[in-house]
Amino acid sequence: MEVKIGVQHAQRELVLDTDSTPEDVEKLLGDALADDGVLHLKDTKGRAVVVPAAKIAYVELGSPSASTVGFR
Repeated sequence: MEVKIGVQHAQRELVLDTDSTPEDVEKLLGDALADDGVLHLKDTKGRAVVVPAAKIAYVELGSPSASTVGFR
């Protein structure tokens, strides 16, 4: 699943692919926001992304879009 995280005062968003379900990511986000802690996610390659909850502008959850070749 693809996760896009907008961070306040940052021009680019963080984009990662994770094996977590949307429900798992929502729970982690809710816990981080409630505790004013950090959102900690791991991508499919085992790398960790840690974002302070107070700096999160938005989180977009979705599946990766399949790349197309040619015209539609």
